[in-house]
Amino acid sequence: MISVAKQWNPKQALLKSIIFEKDKFHEAMSLTIELHSMIHSSEMSGVEVKTFEDEIWDKLNENAISYMPTNEDVTIAWNIWHITRIEDITSNILIAGQDQVINSDNWIEKMNVKISDTGNAMKASEIMTFSESINVQQLRNYRIDVGRRTREIISGLKPEDLKEKIESPRLQRVLTEGGVLEVEDSIWLLDFWGKKNVAGILLMPITRHQVVHINDSLKLKEKYSKKLK
Repeated sequence: MISVAKQWNPKQALLKSIIFEKDKFHEAMSLTIELHSMIHSSEMSGVEVKTFEDEIWDKLNENAISYMPTNEDVTIAWNIWHITRIEDITSNILIAGQDQVINSDNWIEKMNVKISDTGNAMKASEIMTFSESINVQQLRNYRIDVGRRTREIISGLKPEDLKEKIESPRLQRVLTEGGVLEVEDSIWLLDFWGKKNVAGILLMPITRHQVVHINDSLKLKEKYSKKLK
């Protein structure tokens, strides 16, 4: 299993320390892209090394996708949906002010889902139903498209963009487009994101948030493998 402490944390700490230094802007953006690649599939970025996400799918039992050890847990399917929706929302609406990937190419229909929010407010039974019905291959394809779009957005940033605060109309768009719901377990995200600038969004959730859920997915995969023995 990946070691967040050894393989991730030092790079994330370095990014946090240099992201506002103008003379290190290109280094910071390269490091952001590197971290982003580590928590996406190698197919998304074209890297020739096994990524953290690749480890999830490698020899994964198809039933492990919807495995939920207890009602306090989630599933691999939910984790991947959750981080991908948040990336789509925060990179495209909050940073770039453009359309989300999910609103193109009939992704909702292809993934066989009935929601477009982040899934924060879902109960255990809803997570199970969602996880058992989602088209996993299309979820993976959607994630690849989201990741590639984010790379384009990061590559187009300028040093002065990093200190830009997230605009209120963009936060309202997230709510209007159903990215978050008007319930306690979901609506708090707008306040959380609204306190950040572009650099803050790159640090969390574009990079740090995702590795947490990738790591959780790897633990779920391991628990399912032990269950079969």
